[in-house]
Amino acid sequence: MEEEYIKLIFGLKLKQLRLKKDLSLFGLAKLTGLSKSYLNEIEKGKKYPKTDKIILLAEKLEIPYDSLVSLKLDKNLAPVGQLFQSKILKEIPLDLFGVKERDLIEIVANAPTKVNAFISTIIEIAKQYNFGKESFYLASLRSFQEANNNYFPELEQAVVDFAKAYHVDLGKSVSSNELEEILVEEYGYTINNDDLNKHKELDSLRSVFVPKTKTLLIASHIDEPQRTFIYAKELGYNYLKITERLYTFSWINFDHFDQVLNNFYASYFAGALLIPRNLLKQQIDQMLAKTAFDKSFLSEIRSNYNASPESLYQRLTNLLPHDYQLENLFFLRFSHTKGSTRYDITKELHLTHQHSPHGNQTNEKYCRRWASIRVLKDIATQNEEHIMDLQVSHYPDDQLSYLILASATKDPFKESQYRSVSIGLQVTDTLSKKAKFLKDPAIKQMNVGVTCERCSIADCAERAAAPIYLQNRAKHQETAQVVRQLQQKFS
Repeated sequence: MEEEYIKLIFGLKLKQLRLKKDLSLFGLAKLTGLSKSYLNEIEKGKKYPKTDKIILLAEKLEIPYDSLVSLKLDKNLAPVGQLFQSKILKEIPLDLFGVKERDLIEIVANAPTKVNAFISTIIEIAKQYNFGKESFYLASLRSFQEANNNYFPELEQAVVDFAKAYHVDLGKSVSSNELEEILVEEYGYTINNDDLNKHKELDSLRSVFVPKTKTLLIASHIDEPQRTFIYAKELGYNYLKITERLYTFSWINFDHFDQVLNNFYASYFAGALLIPRNLLKQQIDQMLAKTAFDKSFLSEIRSNYNASPESLYQRLTNLLPHDYQLENLFFLRFSHTKGSTRYDITKELHLTHQHSPHGNQTNEKYCRRWASIRVLKDIATQNEEHIMDLQVSHYPDDQLSYLILASATKDPFKESQYRSVSIGLQVTDTLSKKAKFLKDPAIKQMNVGVTCERCSIADCAERAAAPIYLQNRAKHQETAQVVRQLQQKFS
């Protein structure tokens, strides 16, 4: 263990022993002859006493010397020790949020019993939901995005500078050929379109990069937007001078948080390069100015950009909060297998706060009235490449409403698999002023819930499960009411 943690554990043990003896710091100081301030520094983990002082403390507290200096903790402090030994504090990207490791150690030192209970709870929750390092890193990244409203001006500027340096026209969509030329001529890449397809085990991968020879292996079954995104992402890694990176797309695993964060930076760079900010803003302005929503909006901007629907929706989450002050939004990505009744959220983002539609890990059925799910149902039964829908979703329990845009496409890498992406904008005064079409009577208005098991909407034809949580709560309330009546009767 690190010296700092050893100091802290000694301090925690000393404080625990002192409190068991019903001694104040002043009392322990009188008992040992050591100063109160010195003992306080020890208990906070800032100082580690010399051997003669430890002998003195052990004698006065009536505890063996070896027991006092041992790193073994009793059951009340054991989880705190496990936390330090796991070195998880070194893994948490605290610096992203302006938190110092010492700050957390101070919290532990000041309230070890409460922190112990908290840590034990977190460990149990993590075990229950199989929450490993991968989930933790992705949750940290999502929190980082949300803390910055998913807008990063330094990356936006890097794209502008890159375009200027390589004469890339940000007034139109860029092609894969244009980006491939820069990768080959400027960065010495070799593009291999054959070898990745020779291995069936790699069917789910779109690309693999071999840094030693700068060889980029590309899957043959990807389409033009996907190839362009891969090239743009590689350019992001190089132009941003990122060395700690992932080498497969999609990723297989990662060793530490820097790889996850840098993968996000390169992806953001790629999205901003393929969907230039000023160009997209012109089209958003046109959409917001119309009094009726133009359903061809998404199909038109898709034809203008060499990018997937998901890239477009992700790009909207960058620009709408920053350039239009529409900060109350969420992004969801769903997956669905044809013939299945499951709809799984595989990615989500919430800005300003967690919004009503959100993921859960309890295997509950998401509301079938969501536009995100309806477009998946439609595309699984229709011979269409892309289906888009729009609705205003009202959450009666939360008294909140959202304008939802959702798109569904076939998953190009998995047979009978479909994906949907959606963006939801909370209906606020700001949105009502900016989106002239919001009062369009043609827009669907739907009362929705989060999951069927927790939904209070009566007579829902789309319901996929009974509202068991509400039923159990009602039963509990009835039981409590009868108990109160009996107490009044016999009191």
